Amino acid sequence: MRGQNSLNVYRVIVVALAAITLIALVLLWPDGDRESDLKFGSPTATEKAEVDKVEQVECTVPIENATCLLATFTLKSGPDEGEQGTLDVTSRSSDTLVNAGDDIKVAVITTGGGPPVYSLIDFERGPPLLILAIAFTFLVILFGRLRGALSLVGLAGSLAVVLLFIIPAILDKQPPLAVALAGSMAVMLITISLAHGVGPKSIAAILGTSVSLLLVGVLAVIFTSAANLTGFSSEEATLLSASDSGISISGLVIAGIIIGALGVLDDVTISQASTVLALRAANPKQSIGRLYSRAIDVGRDHVSATVNTLVLAYVGSSLPVLLILGSGEVGFGYAVNMEIVAKEIVATLVGSIGLIAAVPITTLLAALMSGSMDRSELAVAASQGHHH
Repeated sequence: MRGQNSLNVYRVIVVALAAITLIALVLLWPDGDRESDLKFGSPTATEKAEVDKVEQVECTVPIENATCLLATFTLKSGPDEGEQGTLDVTSRSSDTLVNAGDDIKVAVITTGGGPPVYSLIDFERGPPLLILAIAFTFLVILFGRLRGALSLVGLAGSLAVVLLFIIPAILDKQPPLAVALAGSMAVMLITISLAHGVGPKSIAAILGTSVSLLLVGVLAVIFTSAANLTGFSSEEATLLSASDSGISISGLVIAGIIIGALGVLDDVTISQASTVLALRAANPKQSIGRLYSRAIDVGRDHVSATVNTLVLAYVGSSLPVLLILGSGEVGFGYAVNMEIVAKEIVATLVGSIGLIAAVPITTLLAALMSGSMDRSELAVAASQGHHH
């Protein structure tokens, strides 16, 4: 009875966290009637088109080693659908050139009384992205079955939180740090509950993730300020600042670090909670200290692999910058001091510290919680396993 009461205490804490998260969402929820202050000018009308033929022409622009093409296309949307047009494509990279059969988006510029002028805006990527999404969904359900389907529902919920709350709330000038924490907590509660249920394993993972996420937020605030990370290392940040929207650019850096760390924290905490319960089910008589020691050994292996994953994810996203820095024109010390690099270093290290802290925190919580469970509860929890 005492053990069951102890387990109920953890449940009450999780319910309290969910209630606090819900209150935060309500208080920070954006005003739907308010228009954003972000003004980037009136967008140019764009239409879908398919390239019919491409021929190389002599360049009329003074760009060294450029390739100039004249592309003939057929409009696939808009009032002039079915009509043909031409546009000039000039590039120093073959990767950005068009080929016959490509689906593209073109900007239509009309002049008083004259024929429309077209320019290439981008490629049409809808069909391949849709095929990839369908393949991903099919494979997740095929291998994950019910758990896989529930994880997709959790993914949809996460995207809904981002699109309906986090982005609009930041545009509504709410503090990015508070928005990121509230949104991340909501995402964590949705994804863990749907993918893994609301049993002891999920309770331990939720508590461990919450503490670690708070630690990441504190470290992000401290070291973003200490390293003087302004957030103006990207063109997008400069554009946001120029719009005079009142959005805190440095706050966006902190929010990005928190949201970026959430994914790996969920995975590690669920793994550790699952490991503890499985070890307890295999030997219910072992002490909490012994159980903690065995589970931490597994956690160390998981952390070493996940930290490497986290670092490589940031490296992959920053590869063009690293290529420039690796050209030899910029020294290592100078490169590390540049904000565009320092920002990624801070994000990687802060996320990794939160990841490392999540292992002992979740392991201890799960070990204490498992002592409150009887054999039947342990058997059910262990049989559920951990699903990546």
